[in-house]
Amino acid sequence: MSRWLGGVRLRTAIAAAVVVGVAGVVAAFGFVRATESILTHNVDSAVRQRVAEVKTGLRDDEASDVLETLTGNTTLIQVLDSSGNPVATSFPVGSRPPLASHAVPVGSTVKSTRPWPTGDDAPYRIWAAGVKTSKGPQTVVVAQSLQPVRENTEALTRTLATGMPFLVAVVGLATFVFVGRSLRPVEAIRRRVASITAQDLHARVPLPGGHDEVAALARTMNAMLDRLEAAAIAQRRFVADAGHELRSPLTTVQVGLDYLATRATSETGLAQISLLQGEAERLGTLVADLLLLARSDEHGLAFRQDELDLDDLVFAERERFTARFPSVDLRLRLEPVRLVGDAARLRRAVRNLLDNAARHARSTVTVTVRQDDCAHLVITDDGRGIDPVDRERIFDRFVRLDDSRSRHDGGSGLGLPITREIVDGHGGDVRVDDGPGAVFHVRLPLHAEGADHPPLAASR
Repeated sequence: MSRWLGGVRLRTAIAAAVVVGVAGVVAAFGFVRATESILTHNVDSAVRQRVAEVKTGLRDDEASDVLETLTGNTTLIQVLDSSGNPVATSFPVGSRPPLASHAVPVGSTVKSTRPWPTGDDAPYRIWAAGVKTSKGPQTVVVAQSLQPVRENTEALTRTLATGMPFLVAVVGLATFVFVGRSLRPVEAIRRRVASITAQDLHARVPLPGGHDEVAALARTMNAMLDRLEAAAIAQRRFVADAGHELRSPLTTVQVGLDYLATRATSETGLAQISLLQGEAERLGTLVADLLLLARSDEHGLAFRQDELDLDDLVFAERERFTARFPSVDLRLRLEPVRLVGDAARLRRAVRNLLDNAARHARSTVTVTVRQDDCAHLVITDDGRGIDPVDRERIFDRFVRLDDSRSRHDGGSGLGLPITREIVDGHGGDVRVDDGPGAVFHVRLPLHAEGADHPPLAASR
């Protein structure tokens, strides 16, 4: 509904309705005016004919006979003498005042439209023509009511006013429906593009029939996906090949440094060798992470489905954490939680989160393991925390927050993305919660996705 209210369908339907409405109003106004003009012209023709008939009768001294034939007609006729007084009329004498205020010269014709006679608000079309008779100059006045013209015009206006909203509504609704049908292929393309991720770049948008603009859009989108897939494949292949090629020389460097460390002393560069060993270890971790992500992008990660104790897995990381970060106080609040998953992968996820917390903690990292309908792992540090706008961005690859992460602290920007890959692969989720410092909250199902057995009971 939100797309309809602000989408192309509604805007097009409203635009079509407005255009038809404006055009219809202009056309209706012109039609009413043209109809009124035609009807008024017909009245003028009738008045002209009556004037001619009466003038002929006056010349033949048969005016009374002509007026008698018009008695009861909607046309009012008077014959005035040279003084402007009625000498003949088609309606009862005295029932109407003179239709003209003065006599008209012979051969002249005066036309006017006014509400006449008094007492009737309908306008009359009045012609006054001067004629020469055997009794001297006289004036023939013919008044034709325009009430039928008014009634017809008003009836036509009411009809158009009633039908125009219906026409506008029909046009708007029809445009809304037809545009919606035309946009169905576009919506199908949008849904398909929205579902395509880096793992399924082989997917393509549906191609509608025909050769219109929508079909051209679909072909263009598929061509773009072809290029993206080719680029992604080339990138993954490069990362995988580079990782494999780096392993052998890196292993040689590490073995050589270990050999030198057994024979070096403080005078012969033992401190420098220890520094190089740390850098080599960091480089080895980075290569392993790159290979893991390359496999995840290409084939997805394979996970074992073993029974494991999450609290034992966290507890086993305590000694490594203390040895690596001796200045950080690690506090454990562990409840027995058993679940089904890949112990090696989950250990790596826990290690990544612990290392991340230690690098940004002031003095303390707290780990909580608990269970309700799922397993919860909460790792909190007492550092500056993470702004809400960055809480999703930090799970992107090679992302470091400027104010809290740098290259010299050992972070590669891959630990959190790998953690999310692992947690998502187990059917769980990881997010950053509100709290003092950074709060990483991992939720994991207690049993494997799709398994039909109930959650496992806690081991202790």
